Amino acid sequence: MEWQREWKPLAAIVAVFLAFFYLPVGRPRFDNAVLESLYLARSYAQEHVLLCLIPAFFIAGAIAVFVSQASVLKYLGARANKVLAYGVASVSGGLLAVCSCTVLPLFAGIYSRGAGLGPAAAFLYSGPAINVLAIILTARILGLELGVARAVGAVVFSIVIGLLMHLVFRKEEQEKAAAQLAVPEPEVTRPLAQNAGYFFTMVAILVFANWGEPKAPLGLWSAIYASKWLITGFAALALGIMLTRWFAVPWHKLLWAALPPVALALLAPQHPQLSFAAAIVGLSIVLATTEGESREWFASTWGFAKQIMPLLLLGVLISGLLLGRPGHEGLIPSGWISAWVGGNSFLANFFASVVGAFMYFATLTEVPILQGLIGAGMGKGPALALLLAGPALSLPNMLVIHSVMGTRKTTVFVTLVVVMATVSGLIYGTWF
Repeated sequence: MEWQREWKPLAAIVAVFLAFFYLPVGRPRFDNAVLESLYLARSYAQEHVLLCLIPAFFIAGAIAVFVSQASVLKYLGARANKVLAYGVASVSGGLLAVCSCTVLPLFAGIYSRGAGLGPAAAFLYSGPAINVLAIILTARILGLELGVARAVGAVVFSIVIGLLMHLVFRKEEQEKAAAQLAVPEPEVTRPLAQNAGYFFTMVAILVFANWGEPKAPLGLWSAIYASKWLITGFAALALGIMLTRWFAVPWHKLLWAALPPVALALLAPQHPQLSFAAAIVGLSIVLATTEGESREWFASTWGFAKQIMPLLLLGVLISGLLLGRPGHEGLIPSGWISAWVGGNSFLANFFASVVGAFMYFATLTEVPILQGLIGAGMGKGPALALLLAGPALSLPNMLVIHSVMGTRKTTVFVTLVVVMATVSGLIYGTWF
């Protein structure tokens, strides 16, 4: 019996040994793939961790501490009105317009507070998929038909996937609904308007700090981009005032925490990320050293960061090793992908869905990538399939979802996305 227990660790040790023993170091493709994984990880750290993920962690931590469980159950719980629950989940995810990794802390926050599996899954898909700017960019660069198909498909997907997740795991959802009957109505400690303003400022910081540069130097989008850091600064100032007035954070702590970001903004205006990073560090110190809700907020934020960040970075490294960065190759040659996604066969649509589901796309990069693939002969159906599966999923995303929902639910969620993207691509390719 004792030997039987030791077989698994022995097999793992042997497998790791053989992997290192036969490691193809020195072969150009392997060496290049290793570099691509590091390049992608560096790009991810520079472009997404500081400005996207960390604000999302703070929002998720705030959801866990300041949003009452009864409120989540009322609008997104297993017993909530289905029209209201799925409407709220799809609209809120779409309004945030975040990438597949940034939505994860927010999803973990509402799911941990008791949101039903269906609405939580709808939110998980809608956040990165229903990105208004990405849809507009798709219509302008890849054609109006594909842009409209992406918009309609993403909205329908978020609701249908949520409903199917609820149906597949309906027994567990019924048990959750029964358990939620016993949840007492909490005492309201802060008016709804205060919580709404508090979350609005944090979402504003997340949205405007990541406001993308438009191609045309004119119009409202360009004007907002030119003022993005000023708007972000005013949102941060509003958040600081709320913390002192509503959360009893000493004003002198916030003042000292604000000095380094302001100084960096004045001394190095060409590097606003430095000021943003200093503000994050200052806010973390203030919250961690202030008794009460503020310390709970920081502890919850740190809990989400510990759970999610290592898996995301590991997933980015693996994704870069296999598929490389956009426009570069990993272990899998890009020529294989181009050859497999031509025409409108079931296999072409399925392959595009699977590649999209596993490949990591930074926000908006899927459009120029698809432009190149279409120029290389990619069919319209597979193009839509990749657009519907790619932004909402990635290998890093799957690893984190698994840690939150478990193997069965993650497998079903990924399978639903791939199958629906494949079917949608087939239908679209046949019609157009």
